[in-house]
Amino acid sequence: MSQINYDGTNYQVNPGENNTNIFYPEPDVPTVGIPQNLPRTHVKAFVGRSQELTQLHEQLQQSNCLAIASIAGMGGIGKTELALQYALHHLQQATYPGGFCWLRARESEVGTQIVNFARSRLGLKLPEDLDLDNQIGFCWQHWREGEVLLILDDVTDYSLVKPYLPSDSRFKILLTTRLQLGQSFQQMEIKVLDEAAALELLKSLTDADRIEGQLEATKYLCQWLGYLPLALELVGRYLAQKPDLTLAEMQRRLEAKRLDANALRQIEDSMTAQLGVAAAFELSWQELDAVAQEACYLLSLFALAPIQWQWVEQCFPERDPEDLEDLRDRQLIRLSLLQRSDEQTYLLHQLIREFFRAKSITEPNTKQINLLKQSVCHTVSKIARSIPLTSTRKGIEILDSIMHHLENVAHNLTDFIDNNNLIELFEAITRFYEGQLAYPKARLWLIKCLKVVASRFGHRTSYVATTLNSLAFVYRSQGKYRKAEILYLRALSIWQEKLDISSPYIAIGFNNLAVIYRDQGYYDKAEFFYLKALSSWEKQLEPDDPQIAICLRNIATLYCDQKRYIEVEPLYQRAITIWREHLGQDGQATIDILNDVANLYSNQGRYEEAEQLLDYCCYLIVEVLGVENINGTRIFDSLGQLYERQERYEEAEDSYQKALHVKKMLLVGDHPELSKSLNNLAVLYMKQERYEEAEPLLKESISIHERIFLNGNPDITVPLINLASIYCLQNRYCEAEMLLMQALKVCEHQLNTDHPKIILTRSKLQALRKTIEEHGE
Repeated sequence: MSQINYDGTNYQVNPGENNTNIFYPEPDVPTVGIPQNLPRTHVKAFVGRSQELTQLHEQLQQSNCLAIASIAGMGGIGKTELALQYALHHLQQATYPGGFCWLRARESEVGTQIVNFARSRLGLKLPEDLDLDNQIGFCWQHWREGEVLLILDDVTDYSLVKPYLPSDSRFKILLTTRLQLGQSFQQMEIKVLDEAAALELLKSLTDADRIEGQLEATKYLCQWLGYLPLALELVGRYLAQKPDLTLAEMQRRLEAKRLDANALRQIEDSMTAQLGVAAAFELSWQELDAVAQEACYLLSLFALAPIQWQWVEQCFPERDPEDLEDLRDRQLIRLSLLQRSDEQTYLLHQLIREFFRAKSITEPNTKQINLLKQSVCHTVSKIARSIPLTSTRKGIEILDSIMHHLENVAHNLTDFIDNNNLIELFEAITRFYEGQLAYPKARLWLIKCLKVVASRFGHRTSYVATTLNSLAFVYRSQGKYRKAEILYLRALSIWQEKLDISSPYIAIGFNNLAVIYRDQGYYDKAEFFYLKALSSWEKQLEPDDPQIAICLRNIATLYCDQKRYIEVEPLYQRAITIWREHLGQDGQATIDILNDVANLYSNQGRYEEAEQLLDYCCYLIVEVLGVENINGTRIFDSLGQLYERQERYEEAEDSYQKALHVKKMLLVGDHPELSKSLNNLAVLYMKQERYEEAEPLLKESISIHERIFLNGNPDITVPLINLASIYCLQNRYCEAEMLLMQALKVCEHQLNTDHPKIILTRSKLQALRKTIEEHGE
């Protein structure tokens, strides 16, 4: 057998295995002359605790003073087994020649256990006229020579065992406890196993080939059990008794019966642990007061994700925050029922969460539980209002764990969300996925929202119309314009039926239809609905309301598409005046419109005016909003296009590269903005005949589109046509034709037959085919 060494001692290990976390107890070999009363263990494999064993020995041997070390952690984490394995190993090594005394701190009088050990294992004859305290003192004074390991298992109150402890430094004292004993102790809090150790533990308890043959199911099972050693051991022994039971069926039984499943309750005599999972947690539960138990009910209603403590305080507005803090620290954390994961952020182990949820179900005061559910929904709904439409790395990292709580409420507690927050919660979840371009997930959440609101309010209500409107936006973002159009029309129809003509929702409906018609190239329809939206807003709002500015900008953008430049500039100027009055000279909305005006000037050949505006926008982005701003990349793109038109290629490349750098830094994964920047650079290289550099950029631009929009988006037309142009110049006509046909197919599926993209693609394809005919290919 190969060996692993720590601190001069050896553990036997299986050869050929990854031995970093796998320890196997040596066979029981009597150690002559060393008194001990250690429990017998039938553990076949002691895994995942190599570092803890080393650390524990260092803590006990680090000084000549009295050493007291404690192993702390939640119920079922393996504290007793770790202490036992440490003791058994050092019994074999004769590290403590004075003996190994195992005391059960929870069961009976510790002092009596010490005296009994001295009599039976050390052969001490105690004077009969001494009381218990003096008998214990006599034992310490006359104990066998050499270092002694004294183990107190499952200490629930240190003050109760402290009077019995010796003061001689040759006694090394090891405690196992669920308590956090504070800084005055050498305390080691052990964690759950990692995945590899959990799998090895299951392999040791049942057939290893069985585990390997159902590896993915086993991994999911370990995850569901939270890698808790007690739960893993119980399930492993249960599986060993039932060789025909699949891991998938084992998982189904656990999910059906939760902690009441037989596999988590049945204890074997050969186990070190004497309690099932729920029973182990029950010992800690009984030590909580009623207010702490109520807090546990509340915590179990949150998702299995980091919980910010301020949310708990918001759910208990009538309680003093300091009292809640004391409850958290002195009861929940002290008993290892709650873990601190970060500043003011805490975690529940999933099986403890299951235990708390089971307790809340059996709580007779159902009104109390329902009020807690309403509090959680109200708090989570407030969080939802802060979810932006963002796809930046930083934004997603911050929101990722928060989203688990929003989704948990939307899945499990919709009956307790009030009417005002219902749609807002679902839309917040949708915004999160839209920001990552995860449109299928966004769509599924909106469909669920649609079912919930239709069930609660009816199918022809403004709530349903609002959800249809949001679902239409998701389809539009994917380039599925016709599906979006149908939903926008349904939403507007409901609003017109249920609301007053002056309702802002009707103006929103007009605007959304205008947008979708503009996307498809139905410019007359788009203008009709934009003007109806503007008229509606102007009847409801003051002339300088920001909503008017948004509508003016939309109309101006439509006119730019049609090259109606004379009509555009007055609209932009009016919008700029409104934005400056309401948001200031340097607001993001003002910068966006100035960028639009600069692009207008550039399209008209007014390059000097355009550059002045864009330079000013760059100054605002850098000095006011910060260069790491995704909106600022639009300015760099616009500058690049302006320089490109003037054949200032080096400056154009620098601007495009700046935009691409910021996008890569801020955006997560594939994004249309990255595709746009790659295409811009490629076109610039094409104008300089740098085709070898342009081709891979266009291929990646196309790939990004295809990965995001599985069914195609008309915007892919641009890089497809550009790459086809390169292939034409290289006489790669067949490849060019395939690209143009792909572009035409996508456009014809989504756009009006007179849309500029369809007209351009057809003309390119016709010209290419004419060239092919001329070359006889």
